[in-house]
Amino acid sequence: MARGWKRAPLLLGGIALLFAALAATAAGGTRSHAAGSVNVAFIYPKTGGLAAFGQEEFDGFNAGLAYTQGKCGGYTINPTFIDDATDPATAIAAFKNEVGQGVKIIAGTGSSGIALQLGPLAAQNNVLYISGPAAADAITGLNRNTFRAGRQTLQDVLDAANIFPPKSTGKKIVVFAEDTAFGAGNVAAVQLVFGGKGHTVSKILSPFGAADLTPYAQQLKNSGADAAFVAWANTTTAAAMWQSLQQQGVAKAMTIVTGLANRASYDSLGPLVPGVTLLSHYVYSAPHNAVNTYLIKWMAKNRHAVPDLFTPDGFVQAQMICRALQKGGTDTSKQISALEGWQFLAPKGKQFIRSADHAMLQPMFQVQLVPGKGGHFVAKVVKTISAGNVQPPVHPFP
Repeated sequence: MARGWKRAPLLLGGIALLFAALAATAAGGTRSHAAGSVNVAFIYPKTGGLAAFGQEEFDGFNAGLAYTQGKCGGYTINPTFIDDATDPATAIAAFKNEVGQGVKIIAGTGSSGIALQLGPLAAQNNVLYISGPAAADAITGLNRNTFRAGRQTLQDVLDAANIFPPKSTGKKIVVFAEDTAFGAGNVAAVQLVFGGKGHTVSKILSPFGAADLTPYAQQLKNSGADAAFVAWANTTTAAAMWQSLQQQGVAKAMTIVTGLANRASYDSLGPLVPGVTLLSHYVYSAPHNAVNTYLIKWMAKNRHAVPDLFTPDGFVQAQMICRALQKGGTDTSKQISALEGWQFLAPKGKQFIRSADHAMLQPMFQVQLVPGKGGHFVAKVVKTISAGNVQPPVHPFP
């Protein structure tokens, strides 16, 4: 780990995040490119259930390409953007097709389930793969060809470790999530962190994309839990989920532990968590550094918007690809070595790629949702949590 990071007190947090995917067709041959340019495939959910997250990752990647232009050791990154429509099979087909075209660097996906399938393909074909917002802890330490640009579930849960008094035991916690790899990862992480402190952890999982969430909200209210750990990734059902919890009075029956999702969720979540400190993977107003300032200005100029939750993950993917080319050229093994142990300044602040398992050590943030103009809620930054304070256990490569 990079020196200079000291452990600090944790606060309340949670998780409510993510997912995403990839796309393609099948064809043979090798994609042509200009001298000095390197083809890179960016497979992401332009459409489908994770399209909102995909757009954030896409914007961040393009901002990162602009930021790194001319800094990649004489190489120019030539991206091909592929829509996987939030479908795992399409993502896998896209990955294989790009490899067949001779592409040696592939990035994308916020979907844990998809990333866990693409990672082994990267090792089998000896290509560099950099996942995006996908949170599954199992991506860390999967193999040496696989890296992550975003945080992982244990980093979220570790930030939530002090929801109860440090010496308390016997509390009942229910993980409320969708029945996906992301949901399962949260159950495992909460069990590891909170179960290890003497608390009881159970789960209520709804089908991904379920239209009626009222029965699951009723189960949660009637569970007798002390706290609900809400981990939600599907942007198309997030508002309905929070409305169901509100209608059932869940916030009055127990403590809600969750992370702050993308900006579209603020108005739905705000009334449920007044005065509660939430974990945030990223809010654009929290980091104060030159890279984040660049991202904010790029988004204002090119998207007429501010960065959202997963915008920095796409940006970091571009930074990592540029570093790999700068120090490793077109040799995959050298690219991997160039990324291992790299500490760099990202939009969120200083980040560090742990050599032993490719964990991405990074700062996290604590925020509160407060009423803003026009009846909308806005994020108020409470605290920045150091990267060293939320280090996941080392998970060595097999």
